[in-house]
Amino acid sequence: MKLSVIICCYNERATILDVIEKTKAVPLNAGWAREILVVDNCSTDGTRDLLGAIHHPEIRIIYHEKNMGKGMSIRTGIANMTGDYMLIQDADLEYDPAEHVKFMHYVDEHRPPALFGSRLLGGDVRTQYLRTLFGNRVLTGLTNLLFGGKLTDVATATKMVRADVVKSLNLTTTDFNLDFELPNKILLAGHRIHEIPITYNPRTYEEGKKIRAVHGIYAIRTMLRDRLGLTPVLKKN
Repeated sequence: MKLSVIICCYNERATILDVIEKTKAVPLNAGWAREILVVDNCSTDGTRDLLGAIHHPEIRIIYHEKNMGKGMSIRTGIANMTGDYMLIQDADLEYDPAEHVKFMHYVDEHRPPALFGSRLLGGDVRTQYLRTLFGNRVLTGLTNLLFGGKLTDVATATKMVRADVVKSLNLTTTDFNLDFELPNKILLAGHRIHEIPITYNPRTYEEGKKIRAVHGIYAIRTMLRDRLGLTPVLKKN
């Protein structure tokens, strides 16, 4: 079994090397291999200089020549992955790479088509802004209503999907909306999304948080588009 960790970064000079080192340090379960795909979305803060100095057999650095959005970075990672499962890891320190072990254990036991890390399971809910917690609950409820899911945290960044499933989906969004298009189309394709609890260390806007309230409106628009079938769920053969 091979894990493809996709790290998308844009202007994360302060944390990117720490995230990569923490990811490399995660012990692999028996029978697992790993590749780390770092997709830089045309950073301008010196992140690229740091990435250019990395030489490690597990790591591939992919550079976008212009800023095309987080969703496009994830899609670039998917297009270049060679693993059996992809796992999205943010380039800040809100999500702890050490928890990748939990995902591998769950896959070993259950072989799910998709596995999301929920920040709302386990009872330790942390947030810097109540409006983001409320917005996530609204978006999660809409996802469950429109697509028949049983999710608790649709907006989580840590999403793990089996390679054949994610490569079959007709993903089209290029921005933060991919966080919602991905579960929409997984569920529309008839797959179940499993969840496990994860820890979360939220950062403030002053610390570099990029999600804004307007992204919730864009997410609802993407949900309605997908529910109405305005884009195909699966790629054409």
